[in-house]
Amino acid sequence: MTDTALSRRRPARLRVGRGLYFLAMLFVTLLILLPILIIVFTAFKPVSEVNAFPPSLIPGTWTLDNFERIFTDLPFARLILNSFVFAGGVTLCALVFDSLAAYVLARIDFRGSRLLLVVIVASLMIPFQATLIPIYQLVSDFGWVNTFWGLIIPRAADAFGIFFLRQFFLSLPRDLDNAARIDGASEFRIFRSVVLPNAVPALLTLGIYTFVNNWNDLLWPLVFTTEQEMGTITSGLTLLTGPSGIIPYGVMMAGSLIAVVPLAIMFLFVQRRFIESVASTGLK
Repeated sequence: MTDTALSRRRPARLRVGRGLYFLAMLFVTLLILLPILIIVFTAFKPVSEVNAFPPSLIPGTWTLDNFERIFTDLPFARLILNSFVFAGGVTLCALVFDSLAAYVLARIDFRGSRLLLVVIVASLMIPFQATLIPIYQLVSDFGWVNTFWGLIIPRAADAFGIFFLRQFFLSLPRDLDNAARIDGASEFRIFRSVVLPNAVPALLTLGIYTFVNNWNDLLWPLVFTTEQEMGTITSGLTLLTGPSGIIPYGVMMAGSLIAVVPLAIMFLFVQRRFIESVASTGLK
């Protein structure tokens, strides 16, 4: 076979390979998006189509009844507000306390620092369910059940966040600290004016992770709130189960769709910055 024939076949093979790659990626993308598509389409289906068999993906009749019911059957506006207060409060507290603890472990040498770090990392191995009852007892003794204090304070610091920020702080050059000390800056001034501005990528990454994790949490608000008005979106949706275990799937999907919208909007605003943060923290 001549070189000319080979050179003609290579572009054809490349086009076929790219086409197969595109089809494979399209299939994987649709497979990942399928649960989201089911939520979206089910939220706009009438009850007759939700319970129909065999089920259909795309609604034959589009309706907004499920979205109206989610606000009439539940105090949904209050649940959304509670979710913002809970997730936002935990995120702010975690960023403050995690960064302070991480700075001490990364930049200040003191006796027992390694042992303290080992204890913090070891606490990640303890199952969350094992500490739930003792924490609930403490919250109950303080009278914080059905309060934002009880939801936020026990999660004000996180072992993963401390370890994550400590590793990032270690990557920052100590010459910055020494230069600030020569100029007479205190440790807190170094932390606030030197370390934190250089740790924005790590703080943003940890903040988004913490906010999303608490926004989607079900068990924590379900345990520490017994009043409907103090619940979050995730715990409030569990109240939709009717007698004999009947679940209005259309209404629940409408509530789930509304719960996803704030996260999607937040991610669109910080998308570029978040990707830069993940890339930079990975390179560090």
